[in-house]
Amino acid sequence: MTQQFYVSPEQLMKDRADFARKGIARGRSVVVISCRDGIALVAENPSPSLHKIGEIYDKIAFAAVGKYNEFESLRQAGVRYADVRGYSYDREDVTARGLASVYAQSLGAVFTAEQKPFEVELAVAEVGASPEEDHLYRLTFDGSIADEKGFIVMGGQADKVSESVGAGWRGELDFAAAIRLAQAGLVADKETTTLPASAVEVAVLDRGSESSRGTRRAFRRLEDADIVALLAEED
Repeated sequence: MTQQFYVSPEQLMKDRADFARKGIARGRSVVVISCRDGIALVAENPSPSLHKIGEIYDKIAFAAVGKYNEFESLRQAGVRYADVRGYSYDREDVTARGLASVYAQSLGAVFTAEQKPFEVELAVAEVGASPEEDHLYRLTFDGSIADEKGFIVMGGQADKVSESVGAGWRGELDFAAAIRLAQAGLVADKETTTLPASAVEVAVLDRGSESSRGTRRAFRRLEDADIVALLAEED
């Protein structure tokens, strides 16, 4: 009879955590910034079709770093949760906090029960009527959830990017300034000083979508031409 090797629960959890962190660190960074105009979501992503940023509901967006197949399955599950809850109750009952709680439960269950944890880190953002009412939630591979203020940086050299973004963040930034700040942060650990529009994925949650565009759907994905125009604007 073959004897099973014993691994303590503490060592097992540590090994899983180290494995997930290494996978996430290999990914390219994502920056989510709350500003005067709404919430800007900027990711270093050269792929035109494999998105790291997506819409969940009227005023809620999702951003992720890590393994695409894993976070895409979570994004789709979030869309289904939001649609069912909004249809069954009321659209106002779909909140970023509720969605973040569902994601935290799913990530925590996989981390503790499955052999391999998800190699992902998520951000759930909900735009409010004012910057003070914006909600930014960060979720890690083990189901931990944190309510962040101002901005979130995930993946890659997150510490360097976060330091760069934190030095320039102000609540009164407009979308153009917020996107420029995020782009500057994304190149903080690189030899270049800028990234071409084709190498970044940008989306916004427009705070004034109902008044300016006549729709509750605040999410808007920016094309390369829109990104170039915004980056060219002066403060």
